[in-house]
Amino acid sequence: MKLNPLHLKIAGLLEGRLFRIPEYQRAYSWKSRQRNDLFGDIEEAFRSGQEHFMATLVALAKDTETCLIGVDEFKTVELVDGQQRITTLIILMKAIEQALDINDTAQAKVRRELAELLVKGDEHSLILLQTNHDASKVFTNYIHKGTVEENSAKTAADQNLVDAVHDCEGFVSRWLARGNTIFELLVTIRNKLTIIYHEISDEATVYRVFEVLNSRGLDVKWIDKLKSQLMALIFEHVNGGIRDEALSEMRDVWRGIYCSLENSTRIGDEALRFAGAWACGTRPNRIPSEADSTALLTSKAGTQLKTIAEVGHDLEAVVQANLRLFKNPRIRAVTRIVHARFVAAAILLRKFNSKTEQKLLGKWERATFRIYELAGRDSRHKVGEYIRLGYEICRSNLDEDQIIRGLEKISKGYSIDEVLNNIDWVSSYEGWQNQLRYVLNRYDEHLAKLVGQKLNESQWCKIWEQDAANSIEHIAPQHNGAEWVHQLGNLTMLPPGTNSSLKAKPPVEKMDVYQSCGLIATIYVGQQIHEAGSWTKEMVLARTKSIEDFIRHEWAD
Repeated sequence: MKLNPLHLKIAGLLEGRLFRIPEYQRAYSWKSRQRNDLFGDIEEAFRSGQEHFMATLVALAKDTETCLIGVDEFKTVELVDGQQRITTLIILMKAIEQALDINDTAQAKVRRELAELLVKGDEHSLILLQTNHDASKVFTNYIHKGTVEENSAKTAADQNLVDAVHDCEGFVSRWLARGNTIFELLVTIRNKLTIIYHEISDEATVYRVFEVLNSRGLDVKWIDKLKSQLMALIFEHVNGGIRDEALSEMRDVWRGIYCSLENSTRIGDEALRFAGAWACGTRPNRIPSEADSTALLTSKAGTQLKTIAEVGHDLEAVVQANLRLFKNPRIRAVTRIVHARFVAAAILLRKFNSKTEQKLLGKWERATFRIYELAGRDSRHKVGEYIRLGYEICRSNLDEDQIIRGLEKISKGYSIDEVLNNIDWVSSYEGWQNQLRYVLNRYDEHLAKLVGQKLNESQWCKIWEQDAANSIEHIAPQHNGAEWVHQLGNLTMLPPGTNSSLKAKPPVEKMDVYQSCGLIATIYVGQQIHEAGSWTKEMVLARTKSIEDFIRHEWAD
C-alpha cells in the first residue's frame, strides 16, 4: 500500500480539483455543534496567526478522470472521508462571497475570483462537483445563486444544508460585527487552515486507508466503517469480471440505505446493532454495540461474494424495517423500548402475508403496551426475553404459533386485569403524554366504529405532528386545583392550535369548540357539558370508567 499524504492549506486543496460525493456515501449530516467547532478552528487560527491543522481527508482520484473547463484542466476526485467538512467550507466561502461589497473595487475583484473558484465556467461544475442526496438542490442553488428558499427542504439532509447556510452566514456576520475584515476571514480560511490529504488512485486501497484512519475513536459512524470494510472485501477477494458487478451492486445497496435514512443517524445506528445481533452465532442476551456489530457483520461477510452481498442486503432490509417502526407516529408510545422494537423489526423482516403480520404485530403491541406503558415497567425489564425471541424469530424461522406463544410467555403476569388492578388513573398526564395520546387515538377510533363514522385523519395528523402535550386538553383547566384535574376522564384531545387558543377557559366556554373539533371523543364531551350545563367530578369519573372499559377490552389477550 503506497501512500503519499500531502499537508495542504485549504487554498492548495481547492486548486485544480473538482470534488464529487458519490450517492453511496452518507448525506450531509453535520449539525450546528460540528459547524461551531469548525468556526472555532477558524477563530483560533486567526487569533494565533499560526497554521491550524483540522483533519485528514481521503479521496479517490482515478488517473483518467480529468475535466477541461476553458483552458484549465481539473482533476475530479471522489471524497471518501471529509465530505462533511469540505461541504461546510464551500458553503462558508459562498457566504463570504455574498458579504463582499461589489461597490468596493478591491472587494469586487476578490468576489469575482471567489465566484470563479466555486462555480466553473459553464455554471454546471462546482468545486464540489456533485453533492449527494440533495433532493431539493439546496446546495446547488446556494452556490449558484447565493439564496436558499425557506421551507424548500424535502428531507432531513436538505434541512441540514439549509441550517448550514444560516449558520455560515451568521458566522460571517458575527465576524464582521467584531470589527474584523472580510479579507482577514478569507485569508485565514485559505492560508491558515491545513489538512492531511490522501489522494489515492486505487479504489481498493481507498477503503482500507479510510478504515485505518478511522479506527482510532474518531467521529465516524460505525455504519460508514462497515460500508468501507465491505467494499474493501470485494476488492480483496472478488476477482475477474464479476468484481465490477459486485461493486455496482454494493453501491446500489448503500445508495438505498443512505437514501432511506436521509439523515437519521439514530435509525442507522440501531439498524446496525440489530443486524449485528442477528449475526451472532449464538443467541444473545443483549443487543451488541455498534462497534461489536460492525465486527460481527464483517466476520459474517467473510471472503465470498455471496456472503459479502448478503450482509449488505440484510442491513438494508433491517433499515427498512426500522423505518417502518420509526415513521409511524401512532405507535411511538409502543416502540420507545429498544428490545421491544427488536422483536417488532424481526416480525417485519420475516415478510409474512399482511394478515399474519398484522396479527403478530397486534399481539406484540398488546403485550408491550401492557408491560411498559400500562404497568409502567422501565427499559431494564425483560431485556433478555425480548432479545432472545427476536433472535429466534429470524434465525430459527419461528412460525406464527411459535411467535404468539413466545409473546404470551413474555407477557405472563401482565394480563390486562392484573395491570388495571394497579392503576387508579388519578395522574394520567405528567410523564405519560405520548401514551395518553395513543390511548385516546385508539378510543376515538373505537367510538367512530360504534357510530359508523370514519376517524378524522386530518385532525389526527395535526396532533401526531407535534409534541403530545400540545394537543392534550384538560377539560377542567389545570389551575382548577381539583385533585382530579389530571384524572384520565378529564383529559381529551384537540389539534394543537385549537388547544392553545382555549387556554384556561372553563368547560362551559369551551363546549362549542369541542363539538365542532371533528374528534368524536371530544365532541361527546362537548355534548355532555352542553346537556348538563357543567363539568363535574362525577362526570370525570364516569368518563374514566368508560375509557378504562375500552382499555380492558382493547389490550386484552
